[in-house]
Amino acid sequence: MAVIAALLLAYAFAPAPVTTTGSGTGAASGPPTEAEPGTVLSVGVDGPPLQLAADLFPPAGKAFVGVMTDKGPYDFTAVDRFATAARHEPQVLLFGVGWESGTFDRTLFDRIRDRGMLPMVGWEPWDYHVDTAARKQKKLTDRQIDRLRSTQPTYRLSRIAGGGFDSYLRSWAEGVKSLGYPVAIRFAHEMNGSWYPWCETVNGNRPGEYVEAWRHVHDVFERAGATNVIWVWSPNARWSKTTANLAQLYPGDDYVDWVGATGYYGTGAWSRYWNFDAIFGPTIAEIRTFSRRPLVVTETGASDAGGRKAEWIRETFRSLPKHRDVIGLIWFEVDKEVDWRIVSSRAVSTAFAQSVAAPRYDVRWSPDLLPRTDLDG
Repeated sequence: MAVIAALLLAYAFAPAPVTTTGSGTGAASGPPTEAEPGTVLSVGVDGPPLQLAADLFPPAGKAFVGVMTDKGPYDFTAVDRFATAARHEPQVLLFGVGWESGTFDRTLFDRIRDRGMLPMVGWEPWDYHVDTAARKQKKLTDRQIDRLRSTQPTYRLSRIAGGGFDSYLRSWAEGVKSLGYPVAIRFAHEMNGSWYPWCETVNGNRPGEYVEAWRHVHDVFERAGATNVIWVWSPNARWSKTTANLAQLYPGDDYVDWVGATGYYGTGAWSRYWNFDAIFGPTIAEIRTFSRRPLVVTETGASDAGGRKAEWIRETFRSLPKHRDVIGLIWFEVDKEVDWRIVSSRAVSTAFAQSVAAPRYDVRWSPDLLPRTDLDG
């Protein structure tokens, strides 16, 4: 009896077997630390399952470096040149798609994924050919071009919110869902300006309609089960009172995963030297009054017209660690109004390469990573 009692006592205090179920090919035994990220651990018979935290992109304390080129996933030549000059592989590729002709094309997303980058599509409800045609009229001023390209009644916010594009939205939602890996959608960016037909101050739009349109698009994707979308809300960095009041344009944290901002040193309001904090600081501060989502600099670049491009890059990357809520920066690697590219000179390339060599930017993306959507995570 004494022996039996001892055996029963030993059994009562023996650790229960640990089994794992998840994306693996079968069950495995071992301590919890050996389980794959995101697997469910079942301890004992009656105990509740324990969900391990999945690996996040980017990890805590890190920030990604992304790129936008003029060819995007259609031609990776500019991406390769950027990576060589930066001595750093970008983790995000941003490319634009206009609604007029932009049907869903899985190939584009898979090409980006296969190169180890998160696809981010700038999804733009307009006919960009209007802009192209306006720019060919050499006598037009920038303001006249903006007025022409922003006047597109077909793409009024009320039509989007009212379901006028639902069949198109559903085709994209089903396509994105079928990918099976995360995709970032920067929908209708720079909405606080006046140069796109989705801005509330133009094209017959009314206050409140931007939020209505955003939520409608989001809800169409939700109903289709396309929950692998990282929704990116991205105003232009504010430079005057007319580009403030961002809270009125914000759909809410329930509808947004990453907030963002776009700003460049070298043209317009920032034609004289402005450092990163001067350009982006007021916008970041304003956003933090109504959102706690992680922030991405969704477009930036610098002109070398004043001979300070390399300096601006170094100063920007010295400033970023102070902004712990900034989880990524996307460089505009295009020779457009001016040459924004880091390949524009050896000095600029060196400044960028040395800056992104910091451990903070040692980040990798893979399709199994979940996006960081919580500043406290």
